Amino acid sequence: MTVGKAWDEYVTARKSLWSELHIRDHQKIMQSGGEKRARSNKLTEPGSLASLATIRLVDLTPEMVTEWAKVEAVTRPTRARLALRLLRAFLNWCGRHSTYKTIVTSNPAQNNDARESLGKAKVKHDVLQREQLPAWFNAVKQIQNPVISAYLQTLLLTGARREEIACLRWQDIDFQWNSLTINDKVEDFRIIPLTPYVSYLLAALPRRNQWVFSSPGAESGRLTDPSIAHRKACAIAGLDLTLHGLRRSFASLCEWIEMPAGIAAQIQGHKPKGVREQNYIRRPLDLLRMWHVKIEPWILEQAGINFVPEQTGLQIVKLK
Repeated sequence: MTVGKAWDEYVTARKSLWSELHIRDHQKIMQSGGEKRARSNKLTEPGSLASLATIRLVDLTPEMVTEWAKVEAVTRPTRARLALRLLRAFLNWCGRHSTYKTIVTSNPAQNNDARESLGKAKVKHDVLQREQLPAWFNAVKQIQNPVISAYLQTLLLTGARREEIACLRWQDIDFQWNSLTINDKVEDFRIIPLTPYVSYLLAALPRRNQWVFSSPGAESGRLTDPSIAHRKACAIAGLDLTLHGLRRSFASLCEWIEMPAGIAAQIQGHKPKGVREQNYIRRPLDLLRMWHVKIEPWILEQAGINFVPEQTGLQIVKLK
């Protein structure tokens, strides 16, 4: 039994418990490469663990994993750190499997040498500063795909995780009571306010299927990789910013209006910290809304966007 064959069985057995992104990570990290890309003439590259796929499970040793780590650390250390974590979880599963536990009696991925070879992940500091908001919004609003444009703006104005917003369904939006139900990474779900400008963006999107950010060309029917369009927009704006940097930007921009840290954390879905937050504070949606409707117009004002939600229900957006 090779690592690759057991890996396929592992993914099949566990995929019902994973998100689409997690499944895709497992598939890409073990892919052999050499296949045609959907949006490019270049062939796909072998995944970080592809070199271990043909090795028998019984032959996999800590020394072999360490040598693999040294090679991968030269070209793609960040991806390799993820691969090592996934490999460690896979081998733990093998150790519990009714058949493979007789083969995998220890976990070769649990060794300090491999981890040290890959180094520690650096803290990222990409964030939108207040003075950069006009350039970012202008570039994002010029994206020809309105779904991606709305997605990126929603990502910034909610501070949510990229997959949380990408997985939004129409049934998760309550336009009457202005709320969004988000599948949470920490809890099962969380409910946050649906702010006026985000409501305007979402209401204008086409209703092709169950997904708010739909994509006719995607197998899943929804947006899966908006990072390419975002990188192009950032290049036009002269910025270096990741999708997760938008989440970091929301948290940082909230400081300008002195939003309480606990409220910003609850909107973003961060795990409560401290005894008081965990056991005593229970904030209603209206309290979150009181602050969320303050940060949104402040961001839009700094970006040079004059947004006027009229009483008739029509909403007008003007660039200064």
